[in-house]
Amino acid sequence: MIFPTSGSPSSRRNKIIIVVIAVAAVAAVALLFPHAKPIPVVLQTVERGIVEASVSNTRAGTVNACRRAKMSPSAGGQIAKLRVKKGERVKAGESLLELWDDDLHAQESLAQEQLQVALSRVQEVCTLADAAQRDAVRSQELRAKGFISVQQLDRALTDALVKRSACASANGDVEQSRSRIKVARAALERMVLRAPFDGVVADISGELGEYATPSPPGILTIPAIDLIDDSCMYVSAPIDEVDAAKLKVGQVSRITLDAIKDRTFSGKVRRIAPYVLDLEKQARTVEVEVEFDKLAEKDDLLVGYSADVEIIYETRQNVLRIPTSTLLEGNRVLRYGDQGVLEERVITTGLSNWEKVEVLSGLADGDRVVSSLDRDGVEAGAVVQPEVVQPAAK
Repeated sequence: MIFPTSGSPSSRRNKIIIVVIAVAAVAAVALLFPHAKPIPVVLQTVERGIVEASVSNTRAGTVNACRRAKMSPSAGGQIAKLRVKKGERVKAGESLLELWDDDLHAQESLAQEQLQVALSRVQEVCTLADAAQRDAVRSQELRAKGFISVQQLDRALTDALVKRSACASANGDVEQSRSRIKVARAALERMVLRAPFDGVVADISGELGEYATPSPPGILTIPAIDLIDDSCMYVSAPIDEVDAAKLKVGQVSRITLDAIKDRTFSGKVRRIAPYVLDLEKQARTVEVEVEFDKLAEKDDLLVGYSADVEIIYETRQNVLRIPTSTLLEGNRVLRYGDQGVLEERVITTGLSNWEKVEVLSGLADGDRVVSSLDRDGVEAGAVVQPEVVQPAAK
């Protein structure tokens, strides 16, 4: 028995060809558009603006006062008076602390009395010297007339000379007494600790009745009073040695503090250390001091705050720029192209910092590039959809 075939060979070949074409079309669509739904991405517009090149500290810096004195009396003794309290503001020359000095006051009083005695002695001796001088003059006149002998004249002249010397010696005693008074007063002044400048008392380590000692050379002792001039402050921060050649005194800087969020202070570089710090297990750094431009009383900065500095060493105006977050390794970016398909562009960059990058070539003003690079599927050839970014709440 002969069974009829379901169709001719040419018909079967046509069906096979149609199936192959359909499979290929599906594969092509899957290859070109792997996601059924466009990927939402955040886009940033290429625009013109300012780009700054800057360097920052490698470790946290510290807020310091331009003047700070950790003081102890220049002489040792028992604390008799504390004139100030912690946190109190003082003026230059104001007494902060006084040591027991009754003995020195007694010495000054004695010197004053000795001066009075010496002045009385001068008055007495010099009066006699003036009288002896007058007698000597009269004796010369009498000798010239032959009324007295040569021996009498000689005695009168000698007596006048001796008494004049005694007057000079008495005047010397007066000067010595005055010098003793100066010495006594200098010793008294050493017992008083005075403020060398206007400032605020940060700390007091001594108490009434305790013994205060000066700091001998080479021996560290706790200061009696710590005085800070908080009208002028600066940040001391370490900068990596590779960036040291870019720094100059006077460069504009931005200062941020961990203790004061969402605020940036302006400043200028005031000093660059002339040497490199080589600390064990740490990168080699150069210490840089950045002074605050202006501080208001409401700022209320505290010495010792941790701080970061960003020092601007070059600025370019009105250049094409993109956010640094849009840049991939190898100076590549993902540009938002026609019909929402991402295309990879290699760009030439200029100045850059952690926020902005200058674009020399590879992009045009108004182009849009992807900043949400960490999302799955965001790559060249992907179909994407711009995501609406809600403004930050105020």
